[in-house]
Amino acid sequence: MELMKRLKSLYVVLLALIIVSCNSTTNKKATIETGENGVAILSDEQIEEIVKRSYQYVAMYNVNNKTALTKEGITTGGYNKGLKMTELLDHEVKLLARPNNDVLYQTVMVDLRKDAFVIEIPAMESKYVSLLTGSYDHYVQIPLSTVEGDFQEALTILLYTERTEGYKGGKIEGIDETYEMTGDFVQATFRVMPHADEPERFKRVIEQINELKWMTLSEFLGKPAPKIDDVEFPPYGTTDADIFENNLLEVMQFVFNHTTFDPDFELDREVLAVYEPLGIVPGKEYNPDKAVKIDGKKFREISIKIRDEELAKFNNPEVMGRLLPTLFQPKGTEGLESLLLPSVVGPFGMPAKEAMYPPVIAEDGAMLNAQNDYVIRMTKNEMPPAKAFWSFTLYDAENGFFIPNEYKKYSVGENAGMKLNANGGIEIYIAAKKPNGVPAENWLPIERKDLDMNMVLRLYAPDLEKMKNWTAPKAVKIKE
Repeated sequence: MELMKRLKSLYVVLLALIIVSCNSTTNKKATIETGENGVAILSDEQIEEIVKRSYQYVAMYNVNNKTALTKEGITTGGYNKGLKMTELLDHEVKLLARPNNDVLYQTVMVDLRKDAFVIEIPAMESKYVSLLTGSYDHYVQIPLSTVEGDFQEALTILLYTERTEGYKGGKIEGIDETYEMTGDFVQATFRVMPHADEPERFKRVIEQINELKWMTLSEFLGKPAPKIDDVEFPPYGTTDADIFENNLLEVMQFVFNHTTFDPDFELDREVLAVYEPLGIVPGKEYNPDKAVKIDGKKFREISIKIRDEELAKFNNPEVMGRLLPTLFQPKGTEGLESLLLPSVVGPFGMPAKEAMYPPVIAEDGAMLNAQNDYVIRMTKNEMPPAKAFWSFTLYDAENGFFIPNEYKKYSVGENAGMKLNANGGIEIYIAAKKPNGVPAENWLPIERKDLDMNMVLRLYAPDLEKMKNWTAPKAVKIKE
């Protein structure tokens, strides 16, 4: 027995020596030099690589923590708390780039570290409803959707991660479905088409929204909820560029500690690889006094350069035609390009079978600008092939926010209002003043100034077969 113990001890020592040896070789390759000021010496190419592989995490860290932790405006007021909306969003909303003005968001921000989380969902009388969940890694999960025939009956679901302390799997009475998340801090958002043009149906949809319930698993089982006040979040930024400049390494260390990484998934391996030389690895505590320093201003500069490049792609129909089917997919199915673009343009969207987002560009190929008025025309046969509904929404190009106006009119569609012409087509006007004879529902007001704009067409439950041969309309500049 004593011999076996010694042999076992010797084996452990030898294994440790092998690991140390391997790590020593790796560390030589992973070492980053620092200057006299302690700042890591990185080329522009290295910084660009880091920024591109970080953007999905930075964007979703901002989105999720703004939604949960901001003190004013639209916020859940913390984690394991929810927010029910019964009115469409307006231009005061700055939580994320390019929000929509078509559905009512019902959002709960979930902390899965201590306990699993339960959501009780009623049947919904809407032709489009989906539940979208997202962690800091920005990989989309859609557990439920009317596209798949869900929401016809009441359902109770449970969310957890591999790190959740209060749940290690198994059947629980009263729980219909369980879903594993890839991160500890999760946004779970219902998108509900309100049928705002049908007053009685709208009233019933609002009543159903108010029947949504959420709670920790402990509360579901009649016990007190575990305390979750033992976490300190790094500051989020007003914009993603703020994090790249001010506290990127601190944020990424926090993200790494609360995200499930798959060693067999290339993008997971690569993001971990670019941060290891900077001392950011899963399970480590961030210490600003000992951490490597980076040139924040340079990181900000390069993040803005990358942002502008991705926005240019967004306004290129050829590029978007290639990328649209690849966006907002489950983990393991996306490449870096398909993650980077939506992280910049508008995080937390949906895959093609749920929604498609073709850009609407100017006929002359130039960026839409508020110094000009435009019209978008479609005949009855050119209407977007959506099985649920469609909408055109206008944003400022730089930040992706709604264009402020006193009418709170940001989109044209079934929920925000539209009027078809006598032939079943439509003309949508982007103009500083409403043109004579144009229905107010079809007018998107702008302020006459030098402001670049984006228009996004959303098709909910698109007909994917028809989309293969359908082209989004172009905005035609109106000559004075």
